[in-house]
Amino acid sequence: MGWNDWIRTVEVEPSLYAADFSRLGEQIEVLLLAGVRIFHFDIGDGHFVEPITIGPIVLQWISPIIHEGGGFVDCHLMTETPEKHFAAIKRSGGDSVTVHYEACPDLSSVVLDARALDLQIGLAFKPETSPAYAAHAALSGRVDMVLVMSIEPGYSGQEFMPEAYDRIRTVRSVLPPQVHVQVDGGIGPENIKSVRDAGASLFVAGSSIFGREDLPRAYRHLIQELA
Repeated sequence: MGWNDWIRTVEVEPSLYAADFSRLGEQIEVLLLAGVRIFHFDIGDGHFVEPITIGPIVLQWISPIIHEGGGFVDCHLMTETPEKHFAAIKRSGGDSVTVHYEACPDLSSVVLDARALDLQIGLAFKPETSPAYAAHAALSGRVDMVLVMSIEPGYSGQEFMPEAYDRIRTVRSVLPPQVHVQVDGGIGPENIKSVRDAGASLFVAGSSIFGREDLPRAYRHLIQELA
């Protein structure tokens, strides 16, 4: 199975980096019951991005909860040499890895490393990187998904960058239909429909879900905006 099997036309992915870690398992279970299918799991190494975030040790505890609930774990690697972490992510229950264009001078080799472990693979790029360059690299590397960052990677709670709309349109115009476009950063009910209209089908939402008291209601509000 892969992204084409996981996506029900569009998917809102709660970003676990924004969760309450004292209630992480509970919050995941509540969102699974609300209909969430894919969870976004950010890994930062303190080098490629300044923060050191959650990693495989946390993933190994939550992935069984997600899988038993019929969900999948989409791991965003904001790291240098991301391929070094693939085996640990696979062992810990990750289903897909997304690497950064800026961290992968030999993307084709990185893609092969992911495929060898039966991991789906996506390609992310920072706001200052040319979307056309990233999209063509994704084509040549044969990735499954492209992640357009609509904030600077590394910190949750930033505001959506309006210039991301043009980057999304550019990426979508280059990629074939089977390669999905994901957007991460500042996604909320006020802009999610416009992001969809620009060409995205995967929406990573952190504060707009976990910053609310009623998580299922916040998730459903985003889904309703896409109806």
